[in-house]
Amino acid sequence: MRDFLKSLKYSCILLGLVVPVLSRAQGGNTAYDFLEIPSSSYVMGMGGANVSSIHSDLDLAAQNPALIGPENNKELKVGYMHYYGSSNFASVRYGMAAGERGAWAAGIRYLNYGNFQGYDYDGTYTGTFTAQDIVAEGTYSHDFTYRLRGGINVKMVYSAYEQYSAFAMAADLGLCYYDEVHDLSLGLVLKNMGGQLKRFEDHYDRMPFDVQLGISKGFKESFSFSITAWHLTKWRLPYYVHEEGTVTELTDPGFFRNFFRHLVFGIEYSPSDRFFINLGYNYKTASDMAAYQRHFLSGFSIGAGFKVKSFSAGVAFAMPHKGASTILLNLGLDINELL
Repeated sequence: MRDFLKSLKYSCILLGLVVPVLSRAQGGNTAYDFLEIPSSSYVMGMGGANVSSIHSDLDLAAQNPALIGPENNKELKVGYMHYYGSSNFASVRYGMAAGERGAWAAGIRYLNYGNFQGYDYDGTYTGTFTAQDIVAEGTYSHDFTYRLRGGINVKMVYSAYEQYSAFAMAADLGLCYYDEVHDLSLGLVLKNMGGQLKRFEDHYDRMPFDVQLGISKGFKESFSFSITAWHLTKWRLPYYVHEEGTVTELTDPGFFRNFFRHLVFGIEYSPSDRFFINLGYNYKTASDMAAYQRHFLSGFSIGAGFKVKSFSAGVAFAMPHKGASTILLNLGLDINELL
C-alpha cells in the first residue's frame, strides 16, 4: 500500500507540472472527435483512455501503438458497441508478430449514428438520411530495448453524412517504457497527426491532434492503477453548467477543475492473466454531463473480461447520462493456441 501511495503522489506531482506546460498551445474546434471513442472494453472500463497499461489486448493499438508486440501473434479481435441513442459501432482487428522484436496489426472501425430527419433551409422535410464513419488502421511496433518499445498507427478516415463526404489521414506515434521488476509502465503518444484530404464543403477541418501521457503501476500482486493525461495541447477545456433552466459556460472554472478534466483514472484487479475486472473515472465526462442532467454514475465505467483456452471476451458499461448508457463487447481468438 505504501508503494501505491508513493507512486500516486509522484504521478500527480509529475502530471501537475507537465499538463500546464504542454497545454500552452490553444486550438480551435476540430472534427473527427469520434476517434477518441475506444474500441477496447478494457480501455472503456479504465475510463475511456489509457496509453500505458501492459495488458494482453490487441485493441490497445488504437490507444498507443507501442502497447502491442510479438506477444500478440496471430490474434483476432472483434467488437460491438451500442453507443448513445441509436448509434452502433463495430470493429475488427488482426495482429501478428514481425520477427522477434516487432509486430503489426490491421483493423477497421465502423461507426453508424442511425437515421436522421432532413430539412431544407425553408424547413421542408426532405426525408431521412444516415451518418457514418469508417476508420481503416495499420499498426507497427518495435522493441528498441528490453524495456522500451515504439510504434506507429496510420489511419485512413472516411466520413459520409447525408450527401456530404470527406476523407482524412492521420498517424499516432507512441512510446512505452516497462519496468517488469517494479511493475511500472509509462506511455507517451502523439495522436492524430495529419489532415483532411477531401473536405465536406468549402473549408478543411482540423484533426483532433493530442498529446497523451500515462503511468501504470502494479501493487499487491493482483492490483494495478493507471493515470492518463489527455487533451494536453489545450489547457482550458470548455466547462458548462446548468443554472435556472439555461446552460452557460464558466469563464473561469478554476485551476483544479481544468486540471482534473485532463486526467483519467483507472484501477484493475487481475488475479491471473485470464481474468480481470476494472473500474475507471473520467472527470471530463462527469463535468460535461453536468449541464445536461447527468446521472450519479456519470464519469464512472466498469469492465470485466476472461480468457478460456484460445477464446477471450470482455465487456464494459458506462452511463454518462440518466437517459443514455453505453455497452461495449469484445470477442477475441488466439489462433496460436488453436494450432
